[in-house]
Amino acid sequence: MKKTVHVGIYDTMADWETGHATAHLRSGRFHREPGGYELVTVALTAEPITTMGGLRVTPDLTLDRLDPAGSALLILAGADLWDQGDELAPFARKAREFLDAGVPVAAICGATAGLAREGLLDDRDHTSAVVHYLAAQDGYAGAGRYLDEDAVTGGDLITAGPTEPVAFAREILRRLDVCRPDVLDAWFRLHSRSDASAYEVLMTA
Repeated sequence: MKKTVHVGIYDTMADWETGHATAHLRSGRFHREPGGYELVTVALTAEPITTMGGLRVTPDLTLDRLDPAGSALLILAGADLWDQGDELAPFARKAREFLDAGVPVAAICGATAGLAREGLLDDRDHTSAVVHYLAAQDGYAGAGRYLDEDAVTGGDLITAGPTEPVAFAREILRRLDVCRPDVLDAWFRLHSRSDASAYEVLMTA
């Protein structure tokens, strides 16, 4: 039976930030176990959303029905809405539910600001665009745990800045133990650096 990964979707969602992670999770390619993951999109309402790239997406599930017990991971992408008020705050509160239940959460770009306002970064290693971006968020007191890295896993929380969708995917795949370490390293070298030597590892995986 496939494990389920939930992906938060909302208007102005930065659709490119999660593409490497979701495509690899769904494909099952190079996975330790065959079959891949089922991806379920989650929105505030049942109405379609429009991503920053103009894609219209109909959600599979509403946020109020999302139970961490039925999930392997919650992914939250950036969006203009994270910086324009509290409309997406329910996703940050749901992230708290996931973390309290011991279920991983992965947030990139503006979603890290939403988690900062919820206080979820204060006691966990994390990253974002720059520390000053998070420092401007009400409620953030985690500057001492900020790491200037491409992506960071702090326990059950994965974070990355807006320019690091491949590193974000790497941390997700590592946290879920999707691939052998040598395969994951080769996958990352290929997609982040166009390292042709990675092909040999991937073709024999």
